[in-house]
Amino acid sequence: MNKLFEKILTFHREKGGTGKLYNFRFIEHKKGYLKLEGEFSNQSLNPGGSVQGGMMNSMLDDVTSLLIIYESGGKTYPNSTNLHSIHHRPLFLGKVTARAQLLKKGKNIATVMGEIYNSDGKLATTLIHTMVLSKTLNKLKTK
Repeated sequence: MNKLFEKILTFHREKGGTGKLYNFRFIEHKKGYLKLEGEFSNQSLNPGGSVQGGMMNSMLDDVTSLLIIYESGGKTYPNSTNLHSIHHRPLFLGKVTARAQLLKKGKNIATVMGEIYNSDGKLATTLIHTMVLSKTLNKLKTK
């Protein structure tokens, strides 16, 4: 795995509340695109036994944000202005694949699409994340 991305994930796990929940594992990165493995635990399930929709949104909020943070070398932090989600099918306990793709990035605002695929590779959730780009307040040591 890329050392910078590992530092960003470690920082996310230690400093962020949701960073501890999803057990992200790096799969792939290319400019404007990030693919991670994530995991939904018992804590993310609703009383019906499927993953609560807000937990899916939370995972995609993280993945889409991590793309921006990584590509800025840890110097930019996204602040959400809009999260629009579509839930195509239920998800259950276990591992999933999450992807983020940059749709548009300006000087101050970016829009990133996130998707979660179930263990069978079927699309379960789509999220469009619009964010204001700010300088990072918590300094990430990238060296």
